[in-house]
Amino acid sequence: MTLLTLGINHKTAPVEIREKVAFAAETLGQALKELISQEAVNEAAILSTCNRTELYCSLNTSDRDVLVSWMSHFHHLKNEDLAPYIYSYADNEAVQHILRVASGLDSLVMGEPQILGQIKDAYTHANDAGAIGQQLNRLFQHTFSVAKEVRTNTAIGSNPVSVAFAAVSLAKQIFSKLSEHTALLIGAGETIELVARHLKEQGIKKMIVANRTVERAQLLASQYDGEAIPLAELPDRLVEADIVISSTASQLPILGKGAVESALKQRKHKPIFMVDIAVPRDIEPEVGKLRDIYLYTVDDLHEVIEENRKSRQAAAQEAEEIIENQVEHFMGWLRSLDSVDIIRNFRSSAELTRDGCIKQAERQLAAGKDPHEVMKELARTLTNKLIHEPTAHMNQAAFEGRKHILEAAQELFNLKDND
Repeated sequence: MTLLTLGINHKTAPVEIREKVAFAAETLGQALKELISQEAVNEAAILSTCNRTELYCSLNTSDRDVLVSWMSHFHHLKNEDLAPYIYSYADNEAVQHILRVASGLDSLVMGEPQILGQIKDAYTHANDAGAIGQQLNRLFQHTFSVAKEVRTNTAIGSNPVSVAFAAVSLAKQIFSKLSEHTALLIGAGETIELVARHLKEQGIKKMIVANRTVERAQLLASQYDGEAIPLAELPDRLVEADIVISSTASQLPILGKGAVESALKQRKHKPIFMVDIAVPRDIEPEVGKLRDIYLYTVDDLHEVIEENRKSRQAAAQEAEEIIENQVEHFMGWLRSLDSVDIIRNFRSSAELTRDGCIKQAERQLAAGKDPHEVMKELARTLTNKLIHEPTAHMNQAAFEGRKHILEAAQELFNLKDND
């Protein structure tokens, strides 16, 4: 049995590759069922975010090609198209990786808190799909516990800088006075909610929230004195926007080159700053080639994020030490599974011996034998029967010169040398 993590992330693959292997929420259940239907896969979970797609699996093989082939086939890609971008970790390295991811140590923005919630969602989806068994269940529960310990006992999550914050910081660098500008936010999920909060704190003049479900947009816009519109009105309202920040779960682009060109003409080519945080991308890449459009993807926010990384190095080191200890703790539990059947059989054998001795004692009592003598006979018989097999094997081991058996017995039964 092998624990294996396989995936791609912001370090190994650009956004145009990551978006090709992202799993949409509506396909996740089917994907999980297909994955565990593979002969080599016993348990599985899938994490898919804007920065990473990862498979966490319990396999009856150590060959990662099983997962590479499945992921390529599911997304209609060739193995060789993905191979340069894929990483994999087995057993203790797989455990270390998921603990680092959940603690925010492997994120684009070090210490960001959203990833833990995303991992919890991945676990829930996998559990609902019947893809979680004993090993992954224990791994995820351990992961949640360790991530909580890291955030409680280190400063890794203090003043967290999210991708949303990085996007707003970049907007502030370009527009020194946000109080004179209008922001158009596309989507109404957690990331856009963070964007709205940061823009409000920075004194944005006007905020428009466009979403497929207008009720969700209204709920978000009302919290930050913004205006809610349906996605259908996006082309008409784009002319008002100096800042556009988008993060939806759409599998196809929402904002195309034609709509942006039309808005630029109406704006008399007044520049628009755009950040596309979504994976797959919400804004067609060709939009970035337009004059007076400054389009950034999540991969372009490195400068703001690098400052965050440097400020968290001490806390990160503390977190790494916690994780190192907890990896060994989990691997110890995993190794202990090897003893379960042996212990069960040993206990069953001892209980059968005990029951036999009790029945013999009951017959002696029924025949009128002195209870005190019966108890002594029971204790003596039970002791002899329980130690007979181990004693015989130790004698045989000594006869054959297998000293390691005697040393193991000494440790197993906690025996001290009698000089």
